[in-house]
Amino acid sequence: MGATTGYGTGHARMTHHDHHHGHDHCHHPHDFGRAFAVGIALNVAFVVVEAVFGFYADSLALLTDAGHNLGDVMGLVVAWGALYLSQWQPTQRFTFGFRKSSVLAALLNALFLLVSIGAISWEAIGRLRTPAPVQSGTMIAVAAVGIVINTATALLFLRGRREDLNIRSAFLHMLADAAISAGVVVAGVLIAWTGRTVIDPMVSLAIAAIILVGTWSLLRDSVSLAMDAVPTNIDADAVRAYLQGLPGVKDVHHVHIWGLSTSAAAMTAHVVLSQTDLNNALLARIREELHGRFQIEHATIQLEAHEAETCLIKQCSLNYGHEPHI
Repeated sequence: MGATTGYGTGHARMTHHDHHHGHDHCHHPHDFGRAFAVGIALNVAFVVVEAVFGFYADSLALLTDAGHNLGDVMGLVVAWGALYLSQWQPTQRFTFGFRKSSVLAALLNALFLLVSIGAISWEAIGRLRTPAPVQSGTMIAVAAVGIVINTATALLFLRGRREDLNIRSAFLHMLADAAISAGVVVAGVLIAWTGRTVIDPMVSLAIAAIILVGTWSLLRDSVSLAMDAVPTNIDADAVRAYLQGLPGVKDVHHVHIWGLSTSAAAMTAHVVLSQTDLNNALLARIREELHGRFQIEHATIQLEAHEAETCLIKQCSLNYGHEPHI
């Protein structure tokens, strides 16, 4: 966890950089490179098989699932690329590194899935009007293989689903694909039993609805992170209450918390002290407890003497109100 701390008294301000402690507590996500590679390989092979047999059986449900699986493959590729970029070192221009790429990857995946939902629904509505014959036996066999492959792929991302939105989206997509494949199996059984091929596009519409539910939460979370909202796993009020409850703290203001990536958070805050000496022990405690209790890895804390609070706020307002003339 990197921490930058400042201590303001009137117009004077002292800054302290603690790089050593910052790197000691930096959180590194698990390496899921192998999981992505295996998952992509399995799903590419299955997409080819599913598409071939979908055309052979003239099953829109199989073709729909193949198209969705292809979208998930592309999503896995984008997420893997973002995971790779997030490990690059910061540069002079990108001072936080490239961790935000994981947020962009999640957002792109959500948008791509929305396009897929539209295409699936359009084709399914057409099939409802003019149902086509379907080979139910082929549907059942291929979809059963899909249950095994998608479940196995989801398990590759099981341990990281709580730590990273990218990993969670991969896990949920694969788990949903397993459920969708199970739905195709059910559709095949019902068609074989009743002979009503209209069940095929109906299942496709149900699949599209399931995808939409999962995509909406992914879209909402990724847009929020892209807009620097407080990550959903962090209670901003609890963070403020924690800071205000520390010994020697008079007030807390200008608290900002945002996501550096889909798994790391940062914050800045002004902490007003009732004493005027720089309290290194308090800074160390804040740094450690923000990391341990709230998973905030990068914190910038400016300590202020109580009598300087009003002056600093007025100074900030003046700085924003009048641009310097050059």
